[in-house]
Amino acid sequence: MNFDTLALNSGYDPKKDAFGAMAAPLYQTTAYDFGSLETAANRFALRELGEIYSRLTNPTFEALESKIATLENGAAAVSTASGQAALFFAVANLAGAGDNILLSNKVYGGTQTLFTHTMKNFGIEARVFDSDSAEELESLVDKNTKAILFETLSNPQIAVPNLPKIVEVANKHGVVTIADNTVATPALFKPLDNGVDVVVHSASKYISGQGVSIGGLVVAGKKLNEKLVKNERYARFSTPDESYHGLVYADLAGAFDIFTLRIRIGLLRDMGAVLSPFNAWQLLLGLETLGVRMQRHSDNARKVAEFLEAHPKVKSVNYPGLKSSPVYEFVASKFAGGRASGLLSFEVESKEAARRVLNEVKLFHIVANIGDAKSIITHPATTTHQQLSASELEACGISEGLVRLSIGLESAEDLVADLGAALEKA
Repeated sequence: MNFDTLALNSGYDPKKDAFGAMAAPLYQTTAYDFGSLETAANRFALRELGEIYSRLTNPTFEALESKIATLENGAAAVSTASGQAALFFAVANLAGAGDNILLSNKVYGGTQTLFTHTMKNFGIEARVFDSDSAEELESLVDKNTKAILFETLSNPQIAVPNLPKIVEVANKHGVVTIADNTVATPALFKPLDNGVDVVVHSASKYISGQGVSIGGLVVAGKKLNEKLVKNERYARFSTPDESYHGLVYADLAGAFDIFTLRIRIGLLRDMGAVLSPFNAWQLLLGLETLGVRMQRHSDNARKVAEFLEAHPKVKSVNYPGLKSSPVYEFVASKFAGGRASGLLSFEVESKEAARRVLNEVKLFHIVANIGDAKSIITHPATTTHQQLSASELEACGISEGLVRLSIGLESAEDLVADLGAALEKA
């Protein structure tokens, strides 16, 4: 079945609901009545599957997780409180003190801060590599490398990584790859179908679609169990977990996706950064229209990018849907319909020129988010990436004149007119 059919019909079946409710029900509950002590004991011991507590499972979570796993063509998924939590859990599930991960130089500022600063306090080193070429990637791998993390469409550079090279190096050394697919979404690109092991999402963005709920998702690939079992890099999956009566996750690989299972019954159990049932319900509804919205976001963004590319006050435009982009051919061949999502960035002469553009637009909203139905404009150097030093900003391709746009669902002609008027005053 195609994407839109699966988006509407996977994850929840009205025919199996007691009342036949067409919309997936919202289970706004903390806990569940086991009915008997035997059932309670069996569920806690994992001898019987079923709801225990909404820090671990909830039927609304399960519908959302099942749907995103289907749409990404993955084995299983787990939901989290935010995209940042999804990134943290995906890495913490693999790495510990003394380990390292390889991090793309072109990622969201919060992602860079999480892994180059905060995770350093946990003893996990982040080694930054140039994801455009990935030429030096293999030289950074050692016995303690636990993950290679990158974005399929980076925020805000809108760069596309050298995915074939990254996957080749990772598989050669048995290292797990983690792709943040927030900007592309599975409506446009499926990393798992292209050799990636794990996908993460900030569901607060395009999956939500209206900027009303924060949430994160982690999706494991169908071949990830094979990579983890008996792999010396990931001994924690093949040795007893003393926090769960000596459970060995590898022993369950025939029946479960052990990557998401360990996040759920280990990390979520202990750290508790779980999604709320209401947010899960809203995100579940957002997924139903994701395919239609991504087409409109992408088509609008291409029209805006073409306008900006021809404008005399614009120094450069970053958008993979432009024929002038160095990654245009990859996107045209690998992304659904050759569409490149709704995020783009452009550079003007100076920080002052960027300030004037942001303050002059009428339809765009100055907001620290992306993926809304309404169009958004941001100055990354002073907002989303302001915590980076001048050298770090330069290294990841963010100048003081860079402006990021999240193109919404308005008329493209109106958005072009609004930007044109603002640029005249820049």
